[in-house]
Amino acid sequence: MTTVTAQIPADWPATEERARAVQDGLRARVVLDEPGPPPGTGTVTGVDVAYDDARDVVAAAAVTLDAATLAVVAEATAVGRISFPYVPGLLAFREIPTVLAALDALPCLPGLVVCDGYGRAHPRRFGLASHLGVLTGLPTIGVAKNPFTFAYEDPDAPRGSTSPLLDGAEEVGRALRTRAAVKPVFVSVGHRVGLDNACAHTLALAPAFRLPETTRRADALCRAALRAAAYPA
Repeated sequence: MTTVTAQIPADWPATEERARAVQDGLRARVVLDEPGPPPGTGTVTGVDVAYDDARDVVAAAAVTLDAATLAVVAEATAVGRISFPYVPGLLAFREIPTVLAALDALPCLPGLVVCDGYGRAHPRRFGLASHLGVLTGLPTIGVAKNPFTFAYEDPDAPRGSTSPLLDGAEEVGRALRTRAAVKPVFVSVGHRVGLDNACAHTLALAPAFRLPETTRRADALCRAALRAAAYPA
């Protein structure tokens, strides 16, 4: 497995005002009219991030699986300094440089990228999955553990049941039951993937657990990388 050091770009936003302006400019480039790759084909990569704010350290992991078998194809991690303060709605600016470094360190093409977070299900319709997709050109989806600020009705109990995730009357994602009678996950489109297909991918990636295998593996790997990070306290 490869571990690299992430660098904060020289032109990275340092203020909320600048970050919001960057979001506004990039959001117009999100592609919403492509279905995305079929589930069970090619590769799929999970990305996740862990922080140690006391040491000003962030670690990201990228784990690539064979989409048909869910076997691990490649893994990479990146460690760096936290690139932006905590501001609700702007979390991507804390994560993107390190996530990009981990993705770039993979020895293979990522295929579909699954983020532990949001895409269109975001107050400004531009969460991490959308941001990452626009910057890389890769198809991306967000699979979150909670509905953020959005409303939904509990899906029916059987696995595969869904209900709209709503901001007023607008569907920004779906609540998806990946295990029967277990709390749903919340799926949203990032870039170059349709919502139906995003839900189908999420189900295919979660044959035994509530969370997709991409998220489970990336979460464990980035936490291990954070513990091993040599940055001083």
